Amino acid sequence: MMKPRILVTRRWPASVERILADRFDTTFNRDDTPLSPLQLSDALGQFDAVLPTVSDRLPASVFPEADVRTRLLANFGVGFSHIDIDAARARGVTVTNTPGVLTDCTADIALSLLLAVARRAGEGERQLRAGQWTGWCPTHMIGAKVSGKTIGIIGMGRIGKAAARRAHFGFDMKVVFYNRSKVDDEAVSAMGARQLASVEEVLAEADFVSLHCPGGAENRHLINAARLRAMKPSAFLINTARGDVVDQQALVDALESGTIAGAGLDVYDGEPAVPAALMRLENVVLLPHLGSATEETRVAMGMRAVDNLTAFFDGRAVPDKVA
Repeated sequence: MMKPRILVTRRWPASVERILADRFDTTFNRDDTPLSPLQLSDALGQFDAVLPTVSDRLPASVFPEADVRTRLLANFGVGFSHIDIDAARARGVTVTNTPGVLTDCTADIALSLLLAVARRAGEGERQLRAGQWTGWCPTHMIGAKVSGKTIGIIGMGRIGKAAARRAHFGFDMKVVFYNRSKVDDEAVSAMGARQLASVEEVLAEADFVSLHCPGGAENRHLINAARLRAMKPSAFLINTARGDVVDQQALVDALESGTIAGAGLDVYDGEPAVPAALMRLENVVLLPHLGSATEETRVAMGMRAVDNLTAFFDGRAVPDKVA
């Protein structure tokens, strides 16, 4: 029996690539650069499965009108807003993701950003490396205290809860949150977290706002100029969710004008492009999408995709179907 023909669009951890090569007729993108829309469209006509990442944009225009050979898009990542789900479904293509396994590491990055921007760690390191530090003094780089403050979580799913637990039990922070559906479970009760009725209520109360909601059209620019104005002038915005959740120009304006105190970002709208205006600002910490970037997590993500592939081509229900 012929092995299913699959395309892996970026380099994956070597241990996972070896398993893929053993189980499937696998083509790897050894250049490790994002494929063009034309290359992706061609791939959908040539491979039984394509394994994309967040750097692979699959809008409706990429899907051929006919001759779609691909039956499965096994996405490497929990977010799938870069894939037009309706277009995939219309052409009989199943889409899976890799939930659960990146929860802890993404929550860790959210807290890393929160601490770094509050305590001006990025500014301090840049100053030191530039040879500009003249020694300790009582007023040097005074930042914001984290312990005991209020964190506002937008999107109380797995990662939102994990970030909230770290903030509450690690730094004695009070937790308020917004979630579209009611969240009232043991984890929320243990933190004494309060669900508020609107995003605006969370923004008004929180000293730190951490975004953990899906990207895509429904949440595009969820944080816009008006909502940034709803935050405290002393508050900080943390985004480890998706870049399109934040209106980047409105954020730049808010950071420049002092509407909010600062921001910590791991994701960007249109990444890897990052606005030059953001790069010039000292009151923002910028990371290159490191949320899941640990060996353990990236291997686990790859193995989750392998499980979906194996189940699909064995004729079993896929564990992580999103479409």
